[in-house]
Amino acid sequence: MERKTTRWNRRARWTARCALVLVAATVLASCAAMRREEARSEENLLAAAGFQMRPADTPERIAQLQSLPPLQMQMHAKDGSIVYTYADPDNCKCLWVGGPRQYAEYKRLGLKQEMAEDQLEALCRHIREQHPGLPLVLDAKRGDIGSTAEQYAREAFERYGADAVTVNPYMGHDSVAPYLEWKDRGIIVLCRTSNPGGSDLQFLEDRDGTPLYLRVASMVADQWNKNEQCGLVVGATFPEEIAKVRARVGDMPLLIPGIGAQGGSIPDTVLAGRDSRGRGMMINSSRAVLYADNGEGWCAAAARVARETRDAINAVE
Repeated sequence: MERKTTRWNRRARWTARCALVLVAATVLASCAAMRREEARSEENLLAAAGFQMRPADTPERIAQLQSLPPLQMQMHAKDGSIVYTYADPDNCKCLWVGGPRQYAEYKRLGLKQEMAEDQLEALCRHIREQHPGLPLVLDAKRGDIGSTAEQYAREAFERYGADAVTVNPYMGHDSVAPYLEWKDRGIIVLCRTSNPGGSDLQFLEDRDGTPLYLRVASMVADQWNKNEQCGLVVGATFPEEIAKVRARVGDMPLLIPGIGAQGGSIPDTVLAGRDSRGRGMMINSSRAVLYADNGEGWCAAAARVARETRDAINAVE
């Protein structure tokens, strides 16, 4: 669908060297096209609650799997005990089996997850209504096949009202294309992440010696950014790589996590990451702000650390 190319570009230009606390998200599917993803999420809950997965690998289990309503929790008695069974004939082709204790934990975890999504939705709504000038970046790191990605994009941009979302490029262009259809929103692609394990894959070199993270940077800049809506995630823990990415992509916005709790240097980050106008960065500090104080004064402490971080960024010459 065609959309005006104003909202993300305007807000991306506005984000001149400011520190943002990003909203992290784990989002579930809500449409028929995402039933497979919903089933996977349900199975994650079952596993976390202690349910045992039993593959339908015997005639008896196959018959039981076929006899039970799919994707529904069923309670029945066996040898004088209560047993809960969840049948999944489509994804794992298995039965999940647990007792009352596992079922209670399953319900608790499910409620907790539902509450977390509602809280995230309320937080996003508050930011949009009370701070409309701030770009809202949903740090979801999504990456899936096209039909599933379409629903993830709708959830990010319609349900949560995000101005931009982070995505994983590993599955290629068709997994990112549904997000690019939202031409007034930002698509921020993982490139050189701040975690130590990022080097496991991101430093792999192709035949001409170019590391994967720079190949990703070039691909996004040259092929995916036709509507000038893309950005890249580059960690503050690797300032030399920030400089290489900046040289490769020009003035494309960079989302830079890794200062604060992860130890990235603010001066090194700003000097390496700023664009030709001295801007072009969204520098993120999460834990250092959120957990500035664990007592009753946590809110004031978080605000103080956020201001100090912002001022330190803007003080770099």
